[in-house]
Amino acid sequence: MAEIVAMKRSMEEGPVHASLSGGILTLTLANPPANALSIATMEALQGALDQARDDDAVRVVVLAAAGKVFCAGHDLKELTAHRADADRGRAFYEKTMRLCAGVMQSIVRLPKPVIAEVAGTATAAGCQLVASCDLAVATTEAMFATPGVNIGLFCSTPMVALSRNVSRKHAMEMLLTGEMIDATTAREFGLVNRVVPPEYLNQIVRKYAETIVSKSPLTLKIGKEAFYAQAEMGLSDAYDYAVKVMVENMMARDAEEGIKAFVEKRRPEWTGE
Repeated sequence: MAEIVAMKRSMEEGPVHASLSGGILTLTLANPPANALSIATMEALQGALDQARDDDAVRVVVLAAAGKVFCAGHDLKELTAHRADADRGRAFYEKTMRLCAGVMQSIVRLPKPVIAEVAGTATAAGCQLVASCDLAVATTEAMFATPGVNIGLFCSTPMVALSRNVSRKHAMEMLLTGEMIDATTAREFGLVNRVVPPEYLNQIVRKYAETIVSKSPLTLKIGKEAFYAQAEMGLSDAYDYAVKVMVENMMARDAEEGIKAFVEKRRPEWTGE
């Protein structure tokens, strides 16, 4: 808890604001109007995720944004400024893309569920950010796109997260056309879980988060890791792996307590062991 309190103080004026309540850590992109993923923003986001990883007070992470744009992707002005470098920006672009890839992988590998709360437009790396989260809830006004192709820059890194969340045809439609899709289409594609009126967004996200907080933290950690690991395996290997995970999960104290509580018709008391 002390780590998060300290983090909150240090991030109140930065590009990412942190707030912890009831086990739910809300990380808000706070650099409107674009909430672009500049180096400073990505470093702040990475730092917050790193601290949340080992803090037992954090059970669920919510990614939100201030303003009408969730995230417009990389800071194009920042990228363009480095064209004047001796290497025409190569080193800076390498740093930017690798930092972004690290943030996205940290979200997937975080042993706690991450929910995207999308109240506005999410494009390019911003769309990648949404796709990288475990769950995503969007308002009816939200829009999504991977528009790099429109400026001569194929969204190759956003493609990694996008193609792991929607069908290949839908991913290619977004990547090849660069056109915006509305929230309803994003839900049909599988990019978001729910589409809700703007006034209910925070309430619905909070309900998701509180439901997840009520579960065993150990079980969530085991399950999230296993979900992404088996998704990259062939069918036979996935089942072999899942059997081992299931057996180890059964040996956990929380599984013993959960089953016993179910039989006894009472609420389980989780210990995280």
